[in-house]
Amino acid sequence: MGIMDGKRGLVVGIANDHSYAYYIAESLLKEGAECLFTHLPGEKMERRCSKAIKQLGVEDPWLVPLDAGSDEDLDKVFDQIKDEFGTIDFLVHSIAFADKDWLKEGHFTATPREVFKQAMDISAYTYMAMANRAAPLMTDGGSLIAMSYYGAEKAVPGYNVMGVAKSALESTTRYLAAELGEKNIRVNTISGGPLRTMSALAVGGFSQILEWVERKAPLRRNVSGQDVGDAAAFLLSDRSSGITGQTIYVDCGYSTIGL
Repeated sequence: MGIMDGKRGLVVGIANDHSYAYYIAESLLKEGAECLFTHLPGEKMERRCSKAIKQLGVEDPWLVPLDAGSDEDLDKVFDQIKDEFGTIDFLVHSIAFADKDWLKEGHFTATPREVFKQAMDISAYTYMAMANRAAPLMTDGGSLIAMSYYGAEKAVPGYNVMGVAKSALESTTRYLAAELGEKNIRVNTISGGPLRTMSALAVGGFSQILEWVERKAPLRRNVSGQDVGDAAAFLLSDRSSGITGQTIYVDCGYSTIGL
């Protein structure tokens, strides 16, 4: 028996087998969940995503393309889920984007308007957009999670506009939770510690961040993908039925340390 037995949901954000979404899906599958997947448009991204999902032991996955910046694409994906399955129980939002040229120390103040808008759109607005489409499919209630980082709360060198977008994501979580709670839909965010993902490596000085966290975090290590995956499975399960509107830190305790 797993804590996700009988639950079906959508996982958005697997780029490869190092993605947070990959580890979340791994934990969900181990706990008995049925996972549906999306990939970024294009054959290369489909192959990369398919390879990662196959490593999870899913031989014939439900996998469709999604450009989260397109309302038409979002409508198409959720309409297809409704037509084929009727309902879902959970949603994993594990996507973010900011132009890497502006994720460097000393490059925040001059961030162009379009770079700022795109980061906010893909990293924060899409959580609300997906929640709006997922909620009608959660007829018996459900649970949503998104991925954030400590740079939403404190200024982290090189995180720049992504930190602003993650702050918006965490605020979006609270407002979604307030509005969807009457439908028994819970909305949370996990603030995961730094992990070597494709997105993280775009942040200038990322290796130094890893070294610093390992030295200073109470557990004296960096977070693992499994740490976050298991926390996500808990938040998406009925075991966390009283938790909503929260940002849960899964970072080996680093966020509790002042210096």
